[in-house]
Amino acid sequence: MAKRQLRLAHLYGNLLNTYGDNGNILMLNYVAQKMDIALEIEIVSIHEPFDPTRYDLIFFGGGQDYEQVIVSKDIQSKKESLTEFIENDGVILAICGGYQLLGHYYIGADGEKIHGIGALDHYTLSQDNNRFIGDVKIYNEEFDETYEGFENHNGRTFLGKGERPLGKVVEGFGNNGEDQTEGAIYRNVFCSYFHGPILARNEVLAKRLIDLAYNRKYQA
Repeated sequence: MAKRQLRLAHLYGNLLNTYGDNGNILMLNYVAQKMDIALEIEIVSIHEPFDPTRYDLIFFGGGQDYEQVIVSKDIQSKKESLTEFIENDGVILAICGGYQLLGHYYIGADGEKIHGIGALDHYTLSQDNNRFIGDVKIYNEEFDETYEGFENHNGRTFLGKGERPLGKVVEGFGNNGEDQTEGAIYRNVFCSYFHGPILARNEVLAKRLIDLAYNRKYQA
């Protein structure tokens, strides 16, 4: 039996699961087991507090517009605790809507400005009658790693202060179809528009997340 344990908070896991992105948690659990680490998973949803000292990792997925609006209102009550977790180098994987809600705001399909928590300094605009859909490949120069996946998003995200992209677009559209960036990294927060889920096709990234969480907890 694994003697080491990591605790993962699945933010709004009962509401946000577009394109099977909960599979990222299965991959994290798979990689953790290979490393003899027990991964304990808990859903933290609406009307429930987030304790930044309780968790080592967070997974924050995306959903349909209706569910994301509900989440955008509730997450304001968790803004302070999530920001504390992030600034203390807590590990997060945020996909699509989760990525957008960690930033300042995104513009919905109907033009409504939907507020995030501003823990990361990006914002997201919408497109008129268009989506970025298809296979996507990016290269992360810092890690010398290539990630492959599938994107399907209306949003056009622009990174801000302190953020660097998860990778440079080799194939596909990425964050906004303009600046050749895809995703974002801030401290130990990793964001992306990759569906699929991203970790199923990029195990090296799953191991990176587990390593970061393990080192933060046991070697700090």
